[in-house]
Amino acid sequence: MASPFSSMPHPWARAAAEEVVREVHAYMTQHPETELHRQGKMFGVLVVRRGEEEYGYLKAFSSLLDGRHEMAGYVPAVFDFAVENGYFRREEAEISAMTDRPEERRERSRALQRWLFAQYRMLSGSGQTRDLLDIFQGEKPILSAEEYFSGNRKEAEHLPPAGAGECCGPKLLQYALAKGYAPLAMAEFWVGKADARELRQEGFFYGACQGKCKPILRHMLRGIPTEEPIERQDDSVLKKQIRILYQDDYVLVALKPSGLLTVPGKESVCNLESCLRERTGIESLRAVHRLDRDTSGIVVLAKTEAIYVSLQRSFATRQVSKRYEAVCQAGEKPIPDHGIMDLPLLPNPLDRPRQMVDYAYGKTAKTRFEVVKRFEDGRVGLNLYPETGRTHQLRVHCAHPDGLGAAIVGDPLYGTQADRLYLHAADIEFLHPVTGAKMHFSVHSRWF
Repeated sequence: MASPFSSMPHPWARAAAEEVVREVHAYMTQHPETELHRQGKMFGVLVVRRGEEEYGYLKAFSSLLDGRHEMAGYVPAVFDFAVENGYFRREEAEISAMTDRPEERRERSRALQRWLFAQYRMLSGSGQTRDLLDIFQGEKPILSAEEYFSGNRKEAEHLPPAGAGECCGPKLLQYALAKGYAPLAMAEFWVGKADARELRQEGFFYGACQGKCKPILRHMLRGIPTEEPIERQDDSVLKKQIRILYQDDYVLVALKPSGLLTVPGKESVCNLESCLRERTGIESLRAVHRLDRDTSGIVVLAKTEAIYVSLQRSFATRQVSKRYEAVCQAGEKPIPDHGIMDLPLLPNPLDRPRQMVDYAYGKTAKTRFEVVKRFEDGRVGLNLYPETGRTHQLRVHCAHPDGLGAAIVGDPLYGTQADRLYLHAADIEFLHPVTGAKMHFSVHSRWF
């Protein structure tokens, strides 16, 4: 089965998704009151084989659609609301009425949540059944921004995240496994009004979320051979593309290719820091700052711990200037010749490493931009100057409707995948930590 965590679906799943999008658009035309005009929704398809030669696809929507858990033609909810709805609704009504007993209300609510999660009994390809309480036992707590900043961490940490089991992926796999169908390829995609907070846009494909869905799908996919999410370049090819631009007794400046991690991650894969340690024989070599795996460009590394601390301080106090080059997709609104994007960012607790704009809890993030070239097909070439250094800052600022409203070409998290992410760290300027001399390095992308 093709991986459900890839944002580049198998052609079979893509073709099925296109049919569903047409159906949903027809539904939206026939129902002007549908919620899809006000807030979009994630839909999904799962291509399956029944028996030896019969192929088809299943379709699903996340959670509810226009207040309904089930609609004709879509797979049903994992939890049978039609059977259990009476008890569930009575409990909800009683809890809501406890306005003068907050502690009892809170405990009754948590008891109802535990009961509900126990009803989600998820199947797996190996024949094992586990409920959500069991699946999420031992998982790192997933808190919404509201829970994290309100101080209710202890209350939330022992339960699965709200809405777990109601996303498209688990619903589709549950139905397929219950019917004995062989799952082949899955795709999840957004239809309807764009979601500005989480940056979901009409017509874009998204991999299954890491927070609510990954633990569930990890269980459900046991016994089902699954492809890797993304095919990456061979490590030996990436190693050859690393260039050392400058080095002395204190610092080393290198050019990182797209597709290479800057520092070691959870996966045992090639990374810039380790490759340069191997190449130079300097075990103390450390990257002072990071670029995303799919971003290419200039990285500064320190040769000693003292130099690392000194350079880190320079980056933290914004004594380092950087320029990035990017190519953005054609957006729905015109992009001015220059400006500043000031959108506070916060990690998406349900789908890391994705970030989201959050005006209540997000950290300040500012980016200056200037248009360098306007392509005939509507794409735009930009210089980007980050004034802060938040994770995925440039990618979110470009994609978000309150920013440029135009995702960077090849961005699998906030746009659509291409041959690569068209974001390149082209210039960096800083003061040498020992001599105090101004150091400036520049390597252009040649995209415009």
